[in-house]
Amino acid sequence: MSAQNHIESLIESKLDPETAVVDEICPAGEPWVKLVMQGQVFRIVDLEGNQAVDTLFYNATDTMERYSATDTIRCQNKLYLTTGSKLYSNFGNVLLTIVADTCGRHDTLGGACAAESNTVRYGLEKFPMHSCRDNFLHALAHDPLCERRNMSKRDLPSNINFFMNVPVSEDGGLDFVDGVSAPGKYVEMKAEMDVVVLISNCPQLNNPCNAYNPTPIRLLVWDEPNGLVFD
Repeated sequence: MSAQNHIESLIESKLDPETAVVDEICPAGEPWVKLVMQGQVFRIVDLEGNQAVDTLFYNATDTMERYSATDTIRCQNKLYLTTGSKLYSNFGNVLLTIVADTCGRHDTLGGACAAESNTVRYGLEKFPMHSCRDNFLHALAHDPLCERRNMSKRDLPSNINFFMNVPVSEDGGLDFVDGVSAPGKYVEMKAEMDVVVLISNCPQLNNPCNAYNPTPIRLLVWDEPNGLVFD
């Protein structure tokens, strides 16, 4: 993304946190699940900066339809998400549209940390460390929204990493480097259908994606805003 395009993608929201119908804090390293209805607007706030927020979205009425990194990249010919980006499902439908973004770059490639990947990348002694995959599996097994939909580990596709910086190297590899976010940066999405949001607020301690310091995030939801038009 060029510097000019990056600047143009930085769009602030007109929504007031005081009017949000959901306003919650997800602690560092924890999962979070919520139902966001069609027309509602959902915001993720990076409270302290450089926190990676691993996120999945599902059609709330048919969880076989879920976020697809492949379709999202292919339909827009872009690796990184920002204002105007549409999040596509594996059925080719738009789940959500990014309508405001003060960070300007969100990763579609890095995936979620797991015991296995931590071991391969960082050493055998890292196997017991808590991971995003652990968070996803815990939520699928214990959160009522997921339990009612009979969701399990088979329902875990590749995820978005909001606020995470994973540039592609010249040889086609992925580099996990310092984030480009900062305290108070946020990304905001309008739901184009009823969606289940599944988040792992990344507990990673082995790479600089979150400055080796997992921190809390803030999650807000607004009912369909009156008088605001999202193109």
